[in-house]
Amino acid sequence: MTEQMTGAAPTRDAVRGWLVARVAHYLEEPPEAIDAEADLARYGLESVYAFALCGEIDEAWGVNIEPSHIWDVENLAELADLVVEAAGAPPSH
Repeated sequence: MTEQMTGAAPTRDAVRGWLVARVAHYLEEPPEAIDAEADLARYGLESVYAFALCGEIDEAWGVNIEPSHIWDVENLAELADLVVEAAGAPPSH
C-alpha cells in the first residue's frame, strides 16, 4: 500500500523520492540502487508496472498520469516533474 500524499502540495523532491521507492519495490531492490537520473529503460520496467505506478501516483498524489506518458520521459526525475506540473504546483529543485 502506498503512503497517502493527497492534500499536501507535491514537491519535486518528495515525488522523486517516492517514485524511487516505488520502483525499488517493483524491482525488489533497495532504494539506494535506483538512480532517478538513469534512463528508465535501464530498469526494464514492464508495462504492467507502468499501469500500477500510474494508479499509485493517482492514489498518492491525486494526479492522473496516463501509462503511455511514463514512456515519454527519460527518467524518474522527469516523471517527478510531470507529476508536480500535473498537480499544478511549481517544481522545486
